[in-house]
Amino acid sequence: MTTTTSTTSSTTTTSTSYSYSTSSSDTDWDALIEVAVAAKETRADSIDVKIADNEATIAAYEEMQSLLQDIVSAAETIRGTADSLTANDDIFSTRAAYLTAVGDVDAESAVVVTAEADATITTYDLQILQLASAQKIAGTAVEDKTAELGLSGTFSLQLENMEAVEIEISEDMTLMEIAEAINANSDTSGVSATVLEVSEGSYRLILSADETGQEIVLTDVSGDDVSGSLGLTNEDGSFTSELQEAQSAIIKIDGIEVTRTTNTIDDLVDGVTFNLYQETGEEDSISVEISNDLTSIKSAITALVDAYNLYREWAVTQQATSSAGGASDDAVLFGDSTLRAVNTAIADALSTVIDTDSMALLGLSYDESNYLVLDETTLNEALLADVDAIEDLLAFQMTSTSTDIALLNRSSNMPESLSLDIEVDSDGNISSVSVDGDSSLFTISGSRIKGAEGSIYEGITFVFTGDESQSVDLTFSSGIVEKLYSAIESYSNSDDGILEDMMVSLTETNEDLQEDADDIRSRAETYRDTLAARYAAYQVAIEEAESTLDYLEALLNSGND
Repeated sequence: MTTTTSTTSSTTTTSTSYSYSTSSSDTDWDALIEVAVAAKETRADSIDVKIADNEATIAAYEEMQSLLQDIVSAAETIRGTADSLTANDDIFSTRAAYLTAVGDVDAESAVVVTAEADATITTYDLQILQLASAQKIAGTAVEDKTAELGLSGTFSLQLENMEAVEIEISEDMTLMEIAEAINANSDTSGVSATVLEVSEGSYRLILSADETGQEIVLTDVSGDDVSGSLGLTNEDGSFTSELQEAQSAIIKIDGIEVTRTTNTIDDLVDGVTFNLYQETGEEDSISVEISNDLTSIKSAITALVDAYNLYREWAVTQQATSSAGGASDDAVLFGDSTLRAVNTAIADALSTVIDTDSMALLGLSYDESNYLVLDETTLNEALLADVDAIEDLLAFQMTSTSTDIALLNRSSNMPESLSLDIEVDSDGNISSVSVDGDSSLFTISGSRIKGAEGSIYEGITFVFTGDESQSVDLTFSSGIVEKLYSAIESYSNSDDGILEDMMVSLTETNEDLQEDADDIRSRAETYRDTLAARYAAYQVAIEEAESTLDYLEALLNSGND
């Protein structure tokens, strides 16, 4: 309301005017709604942060799991992939043949020797007196290999150790077609044919034995004397032209002469194959040493060191601090108890000492950041000096007071020692097995003694070959690699490992958190709609009030006038 006063020389006049400036446009309803909804969504935003943190942790665990699995894989090469000690797949079961020339002979060119896992470690003196060869015979020359020969008849063909086939020849067949007919049956007969162009206008049929040391048997069955007409045989059936005779390989091993029909000899020494390529003669020989594959052992140790150092490099980033003193941005698992437990287990395994030997025997040491450093010279010397000591230091070992018992399978939690009292009945069968008088800890299945399910010996299996009752004292030692494998595998196993379980749990937690966040935001959106409807009603009411106010103001002003 406003009041105006006018003064003249004789009269004073006063008038009153009514007006209001309040308007609904002054209120930012959208801003009010957003503030209210944001307040409702605050908890969902906090949940989003928690989900993001969990996802970062899952990603870190996945990388940790992968790096640990690389260490496990390298460890398996050394220890073997199976818990069975009879699997022969550990690196110390592999064998290599080392050749040394004795005299004027090129050992590497004369023979290639391969050895299977667990072949007996020993040395052989080898002489190659004669190589096995495949028989080859030739027919007489013809002028045109594609001209019809006019021969008719059937002949039988085979190697002496193969099945005979009958080759039918018709008058319209050429020399090439006869060769094709022979080759069509070579898988059965063991004889192949080629047509050799000796010179221009001169072709000869060549028959070759597919195996060394075996004679070709060629006999005419009916019709024309086809083999004779082709110039393969004489009248008495002997071969006209023998290009190469069939002969067997002759070798001497440790002075004992041996004959075989082939240059690949795999039935002479268990697990060892000799592939012969050159003769040595009577005066020279080759020393063949079957031993541990030292190159493979060194490569396996180097691979383990590399796998550890890659893990260590990642682990260092998880322990890094920022300039402010807290965890760096990349240290997702800073202070993580699982990471600490794994690092401790790895350190404990690497600190294993067996009979005073430590990883220093292998030329291994730590640098200032706890990376492994390998001195190859020291490792090479150790491999040449005592590979058994290296195996003891790295692998699993069992000693027994009886030769009648062998460990077939080991568990991941082997005891340091064990005494078995084994009772055998009159038929030589195992009747009971006890430990300190307790017969419930092991079960019997034929010659096998198995740790009872649920007992501390579950997973352990022995094989007993004795026929008398006896007490057996057993001791077990787990080397660096065995301990490393046992410690890490329980964390890294992708089926039921600790890290896998933790990732599954975090994933399930995130799913639950996401549902909570979605519910909160859903309710917030419902609240938004409610506020929007409420404020719209306010707006209508205010606009109606303003309209009424304008009317009253106009009415009052009109009355004042």
